[in-house]
Amino acid sequence: MAAFNKFNVFMGDIGSKVHNLTADALKILLSDVAPVATNTVKANLTEIAAGNGYTAGGGAASFTSWTQTAGTWKLILQPVLFTAAGGSIAQFRYAVLYNSTPAAGNLIGWWDYGAEVNLTNGNSFTVQVDTSNGTLTLT
Repeated sequence: MAAFNKFNVFMGDIGSKVHNLTADALKILLSDVAPVATNTVKANLTEIAAGNGYTAGGGAASFTSWTQTAGTWKLILQPVLFTAAGGSIAQFRYAVLYNSTPAAGNLIGWWDYGAEVNLTNGNSFTVQVDTSNGTLTLT
């Protein structure tokens, strides 16, 4: 399982009411170029090419719940499945979670899988938000 990395801007965006994590449309896009912690919006990233089962902008990360225990918040999202169809999806190494509701596509965080993933025709890759079946812990 890849570790989650927050973009520096995320907590400030929470305080500025950029994100409504219970209502906004969250997405996960794929990239083969390393995100930088100081990136702020989707335009700062290099997304893989659309095609063969990958849609530009990535896949919806459906909201399940937002809970808190002893000051630790957990955002529960459904895993996002990418399936290659009609050919291979472009090689990627990073999965990036962002908020697609603001026009800028404000960034939340990313996972680094440690090596390029090659998804060939008919095969699938699931971005597990973490090993707890979709629990993303934000502290």
